[in-house]
Amino acid sequence: MSLLFHEMVFGPVKSRRLGVSLGINLLPSSYKYCSFDCIYCECGWGRRSHKDNEALPSREAVIAALESRLAELSASRHFPDAITFAGNGEPTIHPGFARIIEDTRRLRDQYMPETAIGVLSNASMLHKPEVMDALRSIELNMLKLDAGTEETFRRINQPPSRLTLEILLDQMKQMEGNLIIQSIFLRGEYQEKRIDNTSDAEVEAWIRCVKEVNPQYAMIYSIDRSTPVDTLEKVGFDELLGIAARAEAQGVRVKVYG
Repeated sequence: MSLLFHEMVFGPVKSRRLGVSLGINLLPSSYKYCSFDCIYCECGWGRRSHKDNEALPSREAVIAALESRLAELSASRHFPDAITFAGNGEPTIHPGFARIIEDTRRLRDQYMPETAIGVLSNASMLHKPEVMDALRSIELNMLKLDAGTEETFRRINQPPSRLTLEILLDQMKQMEGNLIIQSIFLRGEYQEKRIDNTSDAEVEAWIRCVKEVNPQYAMIYSIDRSTPVDTLEKVGFDELLGIAARAEAQGVRVKVYG
């Protein structure tokens, strides 16, 4: 069972990582549109093209919907902790992403200047200068890094063939520390292969990659909702704390979410 967002602006909703968050979906409402096809994604399996399908919402429509909701929340004195770009896939795919971030910053400053702007991204579009600059301009630039080895990266995230873990890390390093790493830990079987990024070797490889990127901190968590692969296993909170302790012993700041 997949969880899709059917509105451009939704919530505010309670987020285990972001507190009270007002969500923005820049993608189709009827299917997931993403450059990755992660085996754990709550939105289910995705498409890497929206041609001949539902059009992406226009910049004007997104900003009109956002301003209407911000005005309502401000009038009622309800100020979310974050305005978060997430939704049904990879938000930075939207061709107007950078301009929409500019508009969102302007509206945030007008209606609720204490609220942070966040983006949940898989970092696959960092090769575009306008995307890089837009992500540098926000408070919560959260980029996915679920594995420290190429093999596990490909098994868990199923990225496009052109994008290797090495390229992804090089692009993240260009953020010069202005990012937050988001990582999910899990175990299970997929396509008759064992997947486990919690082993000693995988955790050490992940720590090396995080140190190389040098983020503000890393968010780590495990499965919380249904996944398209039903053989995946949730990693317990105590085990996540153990991974965090190993990373912090090597100088990586970590926040753990159960």
